[in-house]
Amino acid sequence: MKNVLEVKNLSYTYQGESVEAIHDLSFSIPEGSYVAIVGHNGSGKSTLAKIISGLMLAKNGTITVFGEELNKENLSSIRRRMGLVFQNPDNQFVGASVRDDIAFGLENREVPSGEMDSLINEFASKVSMERYLDSAPENLSGGQKQRVAIAGVLAMKPDLIIYDEATSMLDPIGKKEILDITFGLKKDNPTLSVISITHDIEEASRADYVLVLNKGKLILEGKPSEVFKEKDKLQSIHLDAPFLLSLISSLKEEGVDVPEDVDTLEKLEDFLCQ
Repeated sequence: MKNVLEVKNLSYTYQGESVEAIHDLSFSIPEGSYVAIVGHNGSGKSTLAKIISGLMLAKNGTITVFGEELNKENLSSIRRRMGLVFQNPDNQFVGASVRDDIAFGLENREVPSGEMDSLINEFASKVSMERYLDSAPENLSGGQKQRVAIAGVLAMKPDLIIYDEATSMLDPIGKKEILDITFGLKKDNPTLSVISITHDIEEASRADYVLVLNKGKLILEGKPSEVFKEKDKLQSIHLDAPFLLSLISSLKEEGVDVPEDVDTLEKLEDFLCQ
């Protein structure tokens, strides 16, 4: 399987700072995977997202996206295949209405006008914002703006989506809705790759792969079931294991043989009822 992203020996220091925000970071992400990157504030997560998306260029190390090394010359062509959703939706809202904002990315990709309206309606509906298509951004809540930003990215049908705390203003139900939408899109398009920078450990437990950052360094990586077994290491950087995995671990300690494919609370409930 080919990699959608390769990071090699990446380091980054902000101007005027003496401590590296990213230190000698190396990892790869296979095409079609959902990867969660977790860590507390100051761990380097958002810095990494900005470098991967080309908003900041690395001075040390290399980043290869879609088989091309990311640099000033090919940044534009690479970015056309990416979708970026950041924590503060005000930084992404460019339209006078929800409809205009979702249309913005489609217009940049020269989507025919005949297809545009159906895409706008489809993805506004997916994020439960179809009633607000003609609303101005100043009349929306922070969570609603995040939904619009996500709809605008999903409508472009990119090959790689980068979420940087993109659901931080949503309640747990809203977060689950966005996750379910994303996983649904991945099911329809197996080559779609997703990188989610998140504080949400429960979200990370649903990922294919998890990277754990601390002070700009990669300290753990692997499948969620592998990473979240490292309780002592996680607790040393003030991270907890997801509730579901902690519950399954406790059940196994009591002699309950929980199958490996039990990866949601609903599946665990069904298993226990049987």
